[in-house]
Amino acid sequence: MNLTHWKQFFETIFSFDEKYPLLFTQFYFWAFFAIVFAGFALVHKRRLLRNTFLCFVSIFFYYKTSGLFVIILIFSIFYDYFIGKKLATTERTFRRKCWLFLGVFINLSILFYFKYAYFFTDAYNSLFHSDLEVINYLALWTNELTGTSRFDASKILLPVGISFYTFQNISYLVDVYQKKVAPVNNILDFGFYTTFFPQLVAGPIIRAANFVPQLYKPFFLSRRQYGIALFWILNGLLKKIILSDYLAVNFADRVFNNPNLFTGFENLSAIFVYSLQVYADFSGYTDIAVGVAMLMGFYLPKNFNSPYKATNPGNFWKRWHISLSSWLKDYLYIPLGGNRNGTVTGYFLICFIALVVIFLSGSLWVAGIILFIAILLIFLRIFVPKTTRAINTNINLMNTMLLGGLWHGASWNFMIWGGLNGIGILIYKFWRKISKFWKTFVTAAVFLLFGILQYYFPHPAFVIGVIWTGIIFVGTLIETLYSIFFSRYPLKFMQRGWGIFLTFIFITFTRLFFRSGSNLDPAEANATAWNTAKTMVNMIGGKWDFSKIPQIIDNYLFIFILFAVGMLIHWLPEKWKRWYRLNFALLPIWVQGIIVVIVVFTVYQFITADLQPFIYFQF
Repeated sequence: MNLTHWKQFFETIFSFDEKYPLLFTQFYFWAFFAIVFAGFALVHKRRLLRNTFLCFVSIFFYYKTSGLFVIILIFSIFYDYFIGKKLATTERTFRRKCWLFLGVFINLSILFYFKYAYFFTDAYNSLFHSDLEVINYLALWTNELTGTSRFDASKILLPVGISFYTFQNISYLVDVYQKKVAPVNNILDFGFYTTFFPQLVAGPIIRAANFVPQLYKPFFLSRRQYGIALFWILNGLLKKIILSDYLAVNFADRVFNNPNLFTGFENLSAIFVYSLQVYADFSGYTDIAVGVAMLMGFYLPKNFNSPYKATNPGNFWKRWHISLSSWLKDYLYIPLGGNRNGTVTGYFLICFIALVVIFLSGSLWVAGIILFIAILLIFLRIFVPKTTRAINTNINLMNTMLLGGLWHGASWNFMIWGGLNGIGILIYKFWRKISKFWKTFVTAAVFLLFGILQYYFPHPAFVIGVIWTGIIFVGTLIETLYSIFFSRYPLKFMQRGWGIFLTFIFITFTRLFFRSGSNLDPAEANATAWNTAKTMVNMIGGKWDFSKIPQIIDNYLFIFILFAVGMLIHWLPEKWKRWYRLNFALLPIWVQGIIVVIVVFTVYQFITADLQPFIYFQF
């Protein structure tokens, strides 16, 4: 190779190409990891050198994934390291609070600028009938400083993974402030904590108290741990390529992109298929991240625990995206008052959100419902004082779910999705406290209400309500009658199955709003997402031609088979999964090698023309 060829080679290696990011599903990443692991093998016994090496390769990884947005990441490293040191060396409580406030404020300001500029500008324009436009001031100032027009100042792009490393560093500052963890003394160690590449762009969100101590531990990887790590990597690749990408490209994406072109049955099927797709995608990423980290002697927190085995919405959020759920609980829900107190901030947030929803919806129905709920809560607080604690708890919960929804994306659909999950949790809290007879009465009344609404105000949403509440009413009635006549023979497994069935359907329908808000240009997200969700509701709740269903199933037979197999594997008992995971880890290395070859060959057969990015990269 001559000098020109070498120059082109190094330019290719060290330049950013948005068409070829370092995804876990691409050969480029595994070539990168092979080189990194070889370098790691040379320095793993020297702790500071090891952490420094991994810090720099992680920054390079982020650069190859996000380009010049790496500057924001580097700024976050220096800034949060400095604030952490100040929190540790400052003794006066007021000054420590000021430093903490400043640290959290700067982190959230950067996140809000890049992620929510379009969302808040759109909301402001809708409320005040203005025509403000989003301007990328960073691009504008850079162009002015350099005297060029290289960067587009009319558009703000979202840096990959900014929500994850922002929340991670906020947790570090809060933990240092609360003295749960000592500050990291070396900026290179802190840089490694912030940037560790397996989980940098899509989590799980690691806590300082759990990960910082690992920075100072010597490398150790047993034969069994190596096998477990290899299993997680293979498991993640199978989930991502075979389940997530194949289901997305060949069915779910087609329907969500053009719901009007498909029947009500296909729209309904797409929602259920997407439920499996998003789980396989995100948990697949986490599995690979856990496996890659474990090979280097580091342990990431568990992020999923078979979420579709959940028996109620609250239990679902203890199983899904556990690192985010626990973060929201510890750093949002509890500071707002948790299950004990109400705070001014909590009441302000819920009132502000309610007012914005009323103005933006422009609907008297929405205004009437929110006003009725507000009057009811005020009445209960005044005349039934013992309900005050429950009201405070539920307001804190709703704020957490609404803001958790907004964390996922700058679209009202994400807030609707978060709000629906919050309502589901609140309904279950009420549900579990009443007797079976009252459950039967309540479900019958709600079923009748939807029937009346559909009769006098026909709408596809009311049709869905009639069918859904009808199923719940029939199931509740059967459960009540069984408890009367066969109380000596309780069928706990049937009750658990019924809870899993209802929870899965509920979570799946909320995903309609989650998916509608995903993969969109932030400048158009609100309108596009809402229209997609509304169209799909109309198609699902509209008239069906049942004679076409057998043909549809035949046309997408492999999709339905793949969906069924994926759900069956998901619902396998946890002890079975531990058994085959452990037994894989104990196999001879040559047998594991053969399995790796088989898995890679199988995955290759399912790879689509364009590899799909991980869904949570956009958050």
